Amino acid sequence: HILGGALNPNAAYLIIRGMKTLHLRVQQQNSTASRMAKILEAHPKVARVYYPGLSSHPEHQLAKRQMTGFGGVVSFEIDGDLMTTIKFVDALRIPYIAPSFGGCESIVDQPAIMSYWDLSQSERITYGIKDNLVRFSFGVEDFEDLKADILQALETI
Repeated sequence: HILGGALNPNAAYLIIRGMKTLHLRVQQQNSTASRMAKILEAHPKVARVYYPGLSSHPEHQLAKRQMTGFGGVVSFEIDGDLMTTIKFVDALRIPYIAPSFGGCESIVDQPAIMSYWDLSQSERITYGIKDNLVRFSFGVEDFEDLKADILQALETI
């Protein structure tokens, strides 16, 4: 009652254990995301890429001043509709399909049908969530493996 919420010993141990490698994981995620954002931006089946590490991002200069890395999440729009985007996501082999980010594993999310499924299309558009939007949270897997997986999935559409 006096101390408020407290972690159980196992959760505390896992946090302490994970903190020891956090900087390595973040470096890997930043590196992979930055490299993949450039590849995606140049790909003909990708309509637009949202990543503050790209010079094309409207707030790139601000991000450069404020950040030492640009993060592990890259959002991009497939050049197609909802079903084309579903086909792309379903063709991926490495990432988990889930709306939660931040773990060691790569995760992909199609917001229109996952995290924003309960909004109408017009409401989603108001928030900038198009049917063809994909959010990819890069994990610590090998860059070449992730690159190959994303490029093979783009070839299926």
